[in-house]
Amino acid sequence: MSSRKPTILLINPWITDFAAFDFWSKPLGLLSLAAVLRQAGAEVYLVDCMDRQHPAIAKSARQPKMIRQRYGTGKYVRQVIPKPAVFANIPRYFARYGLPMHVFRTALSRLPQPDAVLVTSGMTYWYPGVHLAIAETRRMFGKTPIFLGGIYATLLPGHARTTSGADVVIAGEAENCLIPSLQAVLPDLPLEKPHYADLDSLPAPAWDLYPRLAYAVIQTSRGCPLRCSFCASDIVSGAFRMRRPERVMEELTQLVQKHGVRDIAFYDDALLTNWQKHLLPILQQVRKAGLEVRFHTPNGLQCKYLTAEVAKELFASGFRAIRLSLESANEQRQEFDMGKKVSAVSFAAAVRNLYSAGFSAQHLDAYVMMALPEQPLAEVLQSIAFAHAQGVGVRLAAYSPIPGTKDFQRAVSRGWFPEDADPLLTNNSTVPIRAPHTTYETYSHVALLVKDLNAHLQRIGAALEPEHELLQRLQGQFTAAELYTNHLEGVA
Repeated sequence: MSSRKPTILLINPWITDFAAFDFWSKPLGLLSLAAVLRQAGAEVYLVDCMDRQHPAIAKSARQPKMIRQRYGTGKYVRQVIPKPAVFANIPRYFARYGLPMHVFRTALSRLPQPDAVLVTSGMTYWYPGVHLAIAETRRMFGKTPIFLGGIYATLLPGHARTTSGADVVIAGEAENCLIPSLQAVLPDLPLEKPHYADLDSLPAPAWDLYPRLAYAVIQTSRGCPLRCSFCASDIVSGAFRMRRPERVMEELTQLVQKHGVRDIAFYDDALLTNWQKHLLPILQQVRKAGLEVRFHTPNGLQCKYLTAEVAKELFASGFRAIRLSLESANEQRQEFDMGKKVSAVSFAAAVRNLYSAGFSAQHLDAYVMMALPEQPLAEVLQSIAFAHAQGVGVRLAAYSPIPGTKDFQRAVSRGWFPEDADPLLTNNSTVPIRAPHTTYETYSHVALLVKDLNAHLQRIGAALEPEHELLQRLQGQFTAAELYTNHLEGVA
């Protein structure tokens, strides 16, 4: 076996969508694989198309000014591109978000010829950006084998294999199978074959591949103990597993002290599960070490675990942007589709505890699902009014039919969504499944109402009006047919 050090290029491709915003978005899985490859003996390079801190963006006067928001978040560079034909009836611009093409091509041209290329992927409906990254890489590096992994590759491996242009598609977690997959195509590739028995044995993600960081992200666990009908966490991340607090603390210390990061977002799907033995010890060590850090939770927290004690510890430990899992205020849906993870009582209690601990309306948002299978519009408005009345901002999450989930199968079996649909049609910005007597504009109007409510909440820090009055006012914006029909139909 040769003693030379093999070279592996890792690429995080563009997002192609109607809208995109950098809410602490980093390719954590790809950075983990970069560390695995280094440990195996490879030289690794990263081109992240979604890196807002890329030096070429900051230096180029031709690029629009990047508006920096709170805690390191901000806008991506956007280039409007032709809208796919399937979106002809959507009255919005379609765009490619991320590095300008000339910056991407220049970045590739400055790299040595790699032995292999790894491309990750996000949402299934972002696949055009994945395909474009693969095509551009192929144009630059010829027959160099290209491996594709990530969410799209995991949820739709068949589509990825037949359309992406990648040589190999890897579904699911790849830390243990990556090296064997590489060597199956390149048998002479001089890499060791490490085996990782658990999450704690994995090397820390290769954050040094970024020249500068506005924030970082971390996972203290993978998977989720719940099985919400609309979520694919168990398919993408596997069984629920937690890391040892000591290993998490080591990683946090490195991010703050070595990489100078101030803002860190947790990617956990169930961050508060087993609080006393998991997150609490981590936060106690953070405070003991005096780490100057702000924490954020882009994935919604489970309200039933947000006791007064937990809320106080979160605030004292530096948590600032908190998102809560409400999804729906409808008790039947909470019980049968959401595993009883939240109720009106537990949500209201969680918000009271967070306010008492020191959080304010500027810190708190709740996810509300819209256009779920068999969900009347009245239920969405009920959930919005309920969350707003508690003094919490609303983040609407239009339903996306995710392959492999219970709700996807429900939509397919009842004829609301074609099983073999182009993945573009699962884009939640288009509201893929709508109630009869509603249109795309109906749901757009809901989004505008929420925007106004959130703006008011941010200005005065309190609800606009009592819940029942707000609900009545919201319902007055729609017809009876729009509000109460609960037999949905697909529009794809």
